[in-house]
Amino acid sequence: MEYHIVLERFCPCMEKHKVDRIRSFNTREEAEEYAYEWADTLNTLCCGRHGFDNVEVDDNFVITVENGGFVEACEI
Repeated sequence: MEYHIVLERFCPCMEKHKVDRIRSFNTREEAEEYAYEWADTLNTLCCGRHGFDNVEVDDNFVITVENGGFVEACEI
């Protein structure tokens, strides 16, 4: 069984950095660990206007995008 991490939606920064929309893993543990790391990376990589977090949905993970971050630069 595969476990997936899916980005809820894209902001222009994600397109600029060519971020994937979905990543798949063989184990749930790998997916969960990577989901937290990926959200943290997006919080530092992107413009800072949005915050990224994880939501567990069944055996998969969704990285949510919320308005409100550290600086104002781009819009979803």
